[in-house]
Amino acid sequence: MAKRDYYDVLGVERGASEAEIKKAFRQKAKQLHPDRNADNPEAEAQFKEVNEAYEVLKDGDKKAAYDRFGHAAFDGGMAGGPRAGGFGGQGQGDFASAFSDVFEDLFGDFMGGQRTGGRPRAARGSDLRYNLGISLEEAYAGLQKSITIPTSVTCSSCNGTGSEGGAEPVTCPTCSGMGKVRAQQGFFTVERTCPTCSGTGQIVKNPCKVCGGSGREQKEKALSVNIPAGVETGTRIRLSGEGEAGLRGGPSGDLYIFIEVADHPLFQRDGMDLFCRVPVSMVTASLGGEIEVPTIDGGRSRVKVPEGSQSGRQMRLRGKGMPALRGTGMGEMYIELAVETPVKLTAQQKELLREFEESCAQSNTPNASGFFEKVKTFWDDMKS
Repeated sequence: MAKRDYYDVLGVERGASEAEIKKAFRQKAKQLHPDRNADNPEAEAQFKEVNEAYEVLKDGDKKAAYDRFGHAAFDGGMAGGPRAGGFGGQGQGDFASAFSDVFEDLFGDFMGGQRTGGRPRAARGSDLRYNLGISLEEAYAGLQKSITIPTSVTCSSCNGTGSEGGAEPVTCPTCSGMGKVRAQQGFFTVERTCPTCSGTGQIVKNPCKVCGGSGREQKEKALSVNIPAGVETGTRIRLSGEGEAGLRGGPSGDLYIFIEVADHPLFQRDGMDLFCRVPVSMVTASLGGEIEVPTIDGGRSRVKVPEGSQSGRQMRLRGKGMPALRGTGMGEMYIELAVETPVKLTAQQKELLREFEESCAQSNTPNASGFFEKVKTFWDDMKS
């Protein structure tokens, strides 16, 4: 069976550039790869045909010979052409070599999206989290807080190199500093992390006795953290470079401090606003008067209670709430009245209350009067 024209196999014109040929090969190889065409018995043969065409057309000398003599240039009968045996006579290793220059583009997702080549960067240290509890007063004013965290720091003995005496690590002989090795599997070349250096591209001949060659040691680190005024539960503060030290001199991770503001016995918080529930006597609520209430800054404010106030009534104190986080302005403070019913009354007090109740008209208790009028109407409607 006559071989198909290599340009037809790849679907490109004879004057196609090297980039166009490579792009066409990627598309064809991805389309015809046997692993993606398990139900097509002809896919493997077509896949090999595409690779054969690409092996010739990607090489300038072979392409020139093919353009001049066609397939005969690789049959061993053309003097002065490429060596006999072209792609058709290549071994399995040569096929893998021809395919390797686009292997990453086609199947990089199978390898975790990493590309070959280049020296691996030192491993970055892990980020750390620290939960910091503060009071509502501290959240109002802001503070400078000293904390101690257990973490990995750069080894003081080897200065992070991992080698005894601070000597620099040497290039890994297994992967030649690439951090990866290639293995032949069928007609594929599979890339794996180097087992000798674990992907770092370097090895330590004489490991540091303090850190065991890792370049870092476990210690407690003291830090001073600036907590700005206005923080609330869930606020996150990032300290760049204060996380775990990198492996063998790699960059340190970050430290994230998560704020948790404790509940307060007097105030409830809603964003920038504060709420304070204040009990008042039945007499003060009825006749009106003044009460003294605390504020979050430790001060006191006098609040006028209007005559005839009911439980749940709110009064606002402007600017007595929480400050805006990294901004300007203050929230409000809301005083909520809770009218307290007297308990443990004496006989005389009870008698006075009965006399008071007998003297009251419906206008003295409008809410109760209105409610019971609605109840009477409801019952009458049910009867009819």
